[in-house]
Amino acid sequence: MIRPAVLGFSGYSGSGKTTLVEKLIRILKSQGLRVSVIKHDAHDFEIDKEGKDSYRFREAGADEVFISSGSKSARISNSPRSLNDTLSECTDSDIVLIEGYKYADIKKIGIALKQRGYELPCPVSDYEAIVTDDPPYFRGEESIPVFHRDDAESLAAWIAEKYLGENKKMNEEGFTGNTELTHFDSEGNARMVTVSEKDITRRTARAGARVLINQNTFNLIRNSGIKKGDVLTVAQIAGIMGAKRTPDLIPMCHPVIIDGADLRLHLNEKDCAVEIEAEITCSGRTGVEMEAITAVSVAAMTVYDMCKSVQRDIVLTDIRLLEKTGGIHGDYRRTG
Repeated sequence: MIRPAVLGFSGYSGSGKTTLVEKLIRILKSQGLRVSVIKHDAHDFEIDKEGKDSYRFREAGADEVFISSGSKSARISNSPRSLNDTLSECTDSDIVLIEGYKYADIKKIGIALKQRGYELPCPVSDYEAIVTDDPPYFRGEESIPVFHRDDAESLAAWIAEKYLGENKKMNEEGFTGNTELTHFDSEGNARMVTVSEKDITRRTARAGARVLINQNTFNLIRNSGIKKGDVLTVAQIAGIMGAKRTPDLIPMCHPVIIDGADLRLHLNEKDCAVEIEAEITCSGRTGVEMEAITAVSVAAMTVYDMCKSVQRDIVLTDIRLLEKTGGIHGDYRRTG
């Protein structure tokens, strides 16, 4: 999956956010880039008119209404969506410009006007750059770029160089995460990453593992001949228990309230193996990839423990993340 660059525009009402974003869209589109925009409206809004079919369907109680024509489409939901959920649907874009989420945990450009006292929603140090009608005011001790609000071309060039170039390199290298080691502070000390500012979203993760055994062990498992008991059932329970104890095993891993854990084991006669797959779900501020990986790992180790009396050279292999959904970095699915 190729993830887009994400950049927010933060400023109070009347600061010119919409006008600036509109100019940037035109410039970036002229360069052949795919641009998405996410707008947060503090007030209620309507995009379908009273009397139209879509309006009537929604008034009748439909939770979601989809409209599609030969040139455009729309989705109308009777419930709000988090920024992360919306971003997860923008994977076909090169860049996503976000307006209205002043305090979101994303990279942001601050917009401040002289006539409004240069007021910004957050401290200047929280922004990647400043756009203003009085650039000299901000060109002091702050070491961030400052652009005039009428010079959208220079701002677009800076965005393309800093974010699109960096993002293209990461995607070409097959890496879609943060380029920094977030579990260390600036002095190299271990830390638990703060997630309090992230939105609560629906998250899932699916992981897999294999246990390679010989034919004799395979037959004993299949015929319930292992003295310690039903190998697949015990390993299944152990894997679910392991998922629930992940924060106790992995340093800096946040405790997550799991609302679903589905762990399946089956015998693969062709490869003489026990195939293990786990799917973990939650609604939270951080993902459950580690819970899914821990589940299949503990299940695989349990298979080994129950069968080691009849075979010592059992191999635990192919422990891997298969799929994850949710979060600001979007979805991932393993191929091959």
